[in-house]
Amino acid sequence: MAQDLKVRYSDKDLGEFKALIEEKIEKAKSHLDLLKSSYMNDGNNGTDDTSPTFKAFEEGSETMSKEANTQLAIRQEKFIRDLKNALLRIENKTYGICRVTGKLINKERLKLVPHATLSIEAKNMQK
Repeated sequence: MAQDLKVRYSDKDLGEFKALIEEKIEKAKSHLDLLKSSYMNDGNNGTDDTSPTFKAFEEGSETMSKEANTQLAIRQEKFIRDLKNALLRIENKTYGICRVTGKLINKERLKLVPHATLSIEAKNMQK
């Protein structure tokens, strides 16, 4: 084994990833707030259309969008949790290390998927 093989990312690299993740968490939280407010909204947009057909369509559409928004909110909450776990790995200095191969995850992959715990190599082994 070569001596220059990196075991972990430098503190400077970890600091850059931390900033990226914290920014993503803020964006994800504001997106989650929007989703929650939209499905908790009473749905009254001030339309006084009393046509029974229109009303039925509106209620069906409202139910569908509430369900869709609820699912999106659940996914968003998981994304935030995954990002927060990535911050813990940064604190522990284990961030960016593949949990299967033990090798460093490519920097470009981490920039795109900052909560990744698998290298592309390990991800492909799962298929």
